Amino acid sequence: MDSPTFVRFQLGVQLRRLRDEARVPTERAADVIEVSASTLRRIESGRVGIKGPALTALLDLYGVREPELRETLLSMAREGKQRGWWAKFGDLPPAYRQYIGLESAADRMQNFETIVVPGLLQTEAYARAMTSSDALRPSPAGVEQRVTVRMERQKRVREGDLKLIAVLDEAVLHRQIGGAAVMRDQLTALLEAADRWNVTLQVIPFREGAYASMLSSFAILSFPDHEGVVYIEGLTGDLYAEGADVERCTTVFNDLRSSALSPSESAAIIASIRDAQQQP
Repeated sequence: MDSPTFVRFQLGVQLRRLRDEARVPTERAADVIEVSASTLRRIESGRVGIKGPALTALLDLYGVREPELRETLLSMAREGKQRGWWAKFGDLPPAYRQYIGLESAADRMQNFETIVVPGLLQTEAYARAMTSSDALRPSPAGVEQRVTVRMERQKRVREGDLKLIAVLDEAVLHRQIGGAAVMRDQLTALLEAADRWNVTLQVIPFREGAYASMLSSFAILSFPDHEGVVYIEGLTGDLYAEGADVERCTTVFNDLRSSALSPSESAAIIASIRDAQQQP
């Protein structure tokens, strides 16, 4: 079943498309439903929901007359008001809530990381060290909340509901996040994850030199019967890309996989780096 966040995201995509096709400026559409232009943009990005009367007013403004399409969009607005499983964890950052909601609806993720282990493959200790280093300096309770949520997110990988294809720069394996003991356990966890039928793990070795997208991590989320979405986490905000951007990023990801070692070779280099870190 689609997560409420994913439904809201898809509704926003449709509303933005309909507004563009009707050539209605953002400011005019916002005035019609008596919100600011920034709020309308948040609706169109799926960050916030929209109530039935406001949605009906927008559909009238955009000239949407087809009864079936109108009912579908109104139904999406109702579904988008539901609470996802992550709501029980309290006040998570809005951007993080949106990402979790999209991830929860995906059936496949293609993830490239240049510096850190993908969140869905992190151990508790590694995740705790990562979260504790956040520049916003979360409280100890906030750190534990984020770690718990990350472990909860991993259930879909462990249970086989999400297929994960991860490509890592070799630098990820050497960076001592949390210290040597934490890294040894993390590398062991990567090897165990790579044995799962639904996980493919590949490493781009240092000897590869320059390669595509080496300066930017990203994830491609794929959904049953829906177009995919590219997610890029940024310091000043998260970016979601659709359409042709998904195709371009998929081409780049396939190129990254070509530059990487095979899964068996990748497991060998992970084991070698881990064993080299063993205490005497």
